[in-house]
Amino acid sequence: MPLSVPDVPIPPRELPAPPADLSDFARLKARNLAIPVRGVDASQLRDNFSEMRGGHVHEAIDILAGRGTPVLAVDDGHIKKLFASAQGGLTVYEFDPGDAYCYYYAHLDRYVEGLREGLAVKKGDVIGYVGTTGNAPPDTPHLHFTIF
Repeated sequence: MPLSVPDVPIPPRELPAPPADLSDFARLKARNLAIPVRGVDASQLRDNFSEMRGGHVHEAIDILAGRGTPVLAVDDGHIKKLFASAQGGLTVYEFDPGDAYCYYYAHLDRYVEGLREGLAVKKGDVIGYVGTTGNAPPDTPHLHFTIF
């Protein structure tokens, strides 16, 4: 039996407004950033940026890998800060050449020998090693990575 649908106008649907400025996304995409963990390819990445963690939005991606796997600079730049914190553990703050973007790497097991603040790095340089420092679960080595 055919379904009869009355001829009722469909009200216009409100769509969210697009972001006012997509330039950051476009600029970062044009940089062709490296995946920051050696041996990991894009198909293995899981988007957990918007997940809730400890009562707040994660705002990063966690890249699972074996403890000690090399962590790579995603872009040319310089090491602005090396820092140890209760949450992030051993961290690296790498800035792009123009200081427009900060690439943040956390939960490192250790830094690569010779890494220091002010050091220039090239995309693909080893800067540290995957670990579980800070508040990372001890049985889940991963790199916590974000850009701000």
